[in-house]
Amino acid sequence: MTTLAVPRRFNGPPRSGNGGWVAGALASTLPDQAIGQSVTVTLRQPPPLETPMQVSVTAAGATLSHDGRPVADAVYADLDPSPVAPVSVGVAAVAEAAFRGHGKHPFARCFVCGTDRRPGDGLRIFAGPLPDEARSSPDDGRVASTWSPYETGVALTWAALDCPGGWSSDLEGRPAVLGRITTQVRRLPRTSERYVIVGEERRIEGRKTFTAATLYGEGGDVVASAEHVWIAIDPEEFR
Repeated sequence: MTTLAVPRRFNGPPRSGNGGWVAGALASTLPDQAIGQSVTVTLRQPPPLETPMQVSVTAAGATLSHDGRPVADAVYADLDPSPVAPVSVGVAAVAEAAFRGHGKHPFARCFVCGTDRRPGDGLRIFAGPLPDEARSSPDDGRVASTWSPYETGVALTWAALDCPGGWSSDLEGRPAVLGRITTQVRRLPRTSERYVIVGEERRIEGRKTFTAATLYGEGGDVVASAEHVWIAIDPEEFR
């Protein structure tokens, strides 16, 4: 049995790990590091920081646990995530300037989308609403951002696909944390390239918000794609 500890740098809320990074790190324990395979990770409780957690890998998947309680589990998914429709780099650059988190952010130190993180420290992926002229219809609620990674890996790719899904919903008025994510990484991003990440909300059921996000390469190819389930929370309980 191996262990996994979430370095403090990879936080989402201040006292727990970023859900996408933790999910990707757990998926990395599966055979072939989940490259090409679609994997679903369900988060059962906030992953603690700087705390060794037990990883149990079986033929069915992997389980992450702490003090005898499950933190997350990973299983191979039956279906691949359905990609979000792409936008150009130029449109994504305009959209990120309108990122809603610049005005109000529930977790401004989040590794992925935190506005208080320095370049080279956090990913600073600021997925904002598309400009009017780029929307396919008045109801098109997609968000987008560019991303030029300074390092790469399975966990970082999963993390990059996390928050753009969340910001396609109303995270300002309805704060939420990641409850489940299904991701297919077709290839790892390269530090020499500039990518576009597009997210969209798909439906809401009670406290659950269903979203998706897709990472596109410079040639318009799908590098990785994810679908999420977010759970509405009181952010004060996570500070």
